[in-house]
This record gives sequence, C-alpha cells and structure tokens, in this order.
Amino acid sequence: MSDTVIRVDNLSKKYVLSHQQEGQSRYKSLREVISNGAKSLSQKFLKPSGKEIYSPSREEFWALKDVSFEIKQGDRVGIIGRNGAGKSTLLKILSRITEPTNGRIKINGRVASLLEVGTGFHPELTGRENIFLNGAILGMSKAEIKRKFDEIVDFAEVEKFLDTPVKRYSSGMYVRLAFAVAAHLEPEILIVDEVLAVGDAQFQKKCLGKMEDVGKEGRTVIFVSHQMSAVESLCTRGILLESGTISIDGTSEQAVRAYLEKAYSLGEMTPLWQRTDRSGSGRVRASSFRILNSEGIQESSLKSGEDYYFEIGYLNNTGIALKDVVVSLDIFDEKGNRILLLRTNFTKSNVSLNPDKGYIFCGINNLLLTHGSYRFSIFISHSDTEILDYIEDAASVNVDGGDFFGTGSSGLPSHCKILAKANWSTKIAINNHNYLL
Repeated sequence: MSDTVIRVDNLSKKYVLSHQQEGQSRYKSLREVISNGAKSLSQKFLKPSGKEIYSPSREEFWALKDVSFEIKQGDRVGIIGRNGAGKSTLLKILSRITEPTNGRIKINGRVASLLEVGTGFHPELTGRENIFLNGAILGMSKAEIKRKFDEIVDFAEVEKFLDTPVKRYSSGMYVRLAFAVAAHLEPEILIVDEVLAVGDAQFQKKCLGKMEDVGKEGRTVIFVSHQMSAVESLCTRGILLESGTISIDGTSEQAVRAYLEKAYSLGEMTPLWQRTDRSGSGRVRASSFRILNSEGIQESSLKSGEDYYFEIGYLNNTGIALKDVVVSLDIFDEKGNRILLLRTNFTKSNVSLNPDKGYIFCGINNLLLTHGSYRFSIFISHSDTEILDYIEDAASVNVDGGDFFGTGSSGLPSHCKILAKANWSTKIAINNHNYLL
C-alpha cells in the first residue's frame, strides 16, 4: 500500500479580475446594470463558438499554474514564498475550500485546516459546541471527541469562555481554540497557515511544539509561514512557490536559502515603485526607500550605535491630503524573524501626506542592531482602517561593525541581534539605600 497521502497533478487555479475603466464611476445605477447585463447576454449569443470576446475591464490571473508534487505520510512540509506566490490558494484547494480550475488532487486521510481567523467555526455557536461540530465534520464519534475535550480546552486556555459564542472571542482566543481543535482531534493531515502570527510568542512556541509532536506521531503537517527559522526547525521538506509555480522542492534548508537569496536581491534589482508583489488598496504607494546618516548622507551599510534616518518616498494617488496615516517599518533578520517593529501609532506620531507625493522620515538613535544582514518591510494604512500599501523585502542592508558599547566589543552576533547596555555591580541602590547582593 502506498504511503502517499497527497498527490497533486498539474494543479492550476484561475481568477478573473475586474478592473474599473478610467472615467467610470465605482457605483452604477439600476439602468446601467440592466443595460450591461443585456449587452453581456447578446455578446454570448453573437460571439463565434469557442472564442472569448476581449474585455479591457476583465483580466485573467493564474494564482497557480501546473503545480505537481507528492507528500508522504509523516512528512512535515513547509510552503514558503512571497505575497501573491499562491501559498494560500494552494492550501484552500487542499482543504477543499475552493476548487481548482485544472488538474487533480488525491488525498488519503482526514484533513484539519487552520487557515485564517474565522475559517471552520460557526460564530453563533459556543466554543464547546464548535469543538463537537468540528469533530463531527472530521468524522469522529461523540465519544472520541469527549476523550479529547479536556486536552483541547487546556491547550487553548479558554475554559472561562467555553460557553460563550465564539463571535465574541478576541482574535487571539479564536486562534488558540481553532488550533487546539485542529491539532488534537487526530486528523491524518494538519494544514496550518500564517494565522499563528495572531497569537503571542508563547502560544506560537506551544503550537510549533504540538505540530512537531503531530509529525512524530506519523501524521502529516503542511505549514505556511514567513518565519524561516520556524520552517527550518519544524519541517523536513520545503516547497518554494514563485508566481504560482514551484521553484524549489527539496529540504527545508534548501528552500529557505533560495527564498532568502531572492529576497535580498529583489530590492536591488527592481526599483520600489515598480514592484508588483505588494498588497493594499494602492491609493498610496511606497515609491522609494533610503537610509541616511545624521548628516543626511545616504548609507549603504550601517554601524551599531550610530544615528540614522529611514526615508520612505510615497506617491499619493488620491489627489487629496490624507491625515492620520499609520506607517510601520518591520526589520527582519536573515531567517525572517522580526527583530524590530517601528510604528507611528506606538508613539502617537501618525503622519499627514501631501496630495501628490512626498517623504516620510523615521529617525532612530543609537542603532541597537548587531552585525548581520537585515530586511525591511513597509506598511502604510489610513487611520488603522484601510491598508494602503504593504510590501515585503522593500530593502535590505548590512550592519557592519560599530562601537555600540564604547568599549570596542561588538557583542555576540551569533547569539543575539539586539544590543543593550546594562549596569553591573555587586551592590544595588534602591531609595538611596545600598544593598549588598
């Protein structure tokens, strides 16, 4: 008997995107809707058989194109790739949430999926009821679910809210319970998307440990994450997706290395304003990124302990000034771990944007990054309600040397990425009294 639990052959998924034509209003009258419907119907009758009539307002987008692979029982597979690479589409097809356009999938075993907050639970039901509902969907008996019930509740840490409708849960509570249900109801295949990022660091560590246990039990884990260190530590195999196709299918280390090499080179090869691998409404776009020293001169490499400005150029496509704009700079190390998050609303420093274009500056004193390579992601939103632009790997930079401590020591870059000065003594002064320790 074959130990293959998932077989994917020439899988493709097409979406049809609608574009608003220039000068066309976003809102249509009933008369326009009826007129356009009649026009569309007449085109279907009048077009030559088997031929599509070109419409400038519609565009085909292939999220996946001719993807093929096999996954064996007990494999722990990390699927990585940039935004828009097709990761989430692939997982939704494997979870039977959406259908492929072409190709075939064969799955042997029960599948439990944790894709995005809100998937799989009924919002009107309580946490208790959703546990039994999900178990029944997986084909488990009531006795089997009861046997796992206490373990699920203990893992999720939501005992006080067990009889509360999950629509009243916070996103963190929701994810904790959803993961606990998915991991403990003994599916043969566990599929987990980046949704774990919603949880706190302690819970993420707990989840990674549970997924490792699931794999050791001979069950299959498929894991999507932007944290390369988590992929390397959890997964034995890695699949790198690029523009809907498989670029690398090998060990997790091989896939991560290829991903990081492309990530560092992308910012150097393609100007920021030309990058298409971004999300958000597009009403504002980050168009450039530079790092300036304290004298306003651009730097290509940085030094620990020095002062710098991060300059973000932007294009405002709305034609009007925007107030209360949130801007974030995420700084990641070479493994994709977020080291620093600089955000305007942390310090009540949200900015106003010009009607056309301009620059946003983020100043940081006494740079506390140690020697190494780092990547920046840029996030821009309007009043925390509309994501305007989000682009990963907007730029990369090396931190080379520096004298953060003023003693000539560079710290231990292989052990930590953040530098901090501490006071060491055998005595401590509290309220003007000295205490011998």
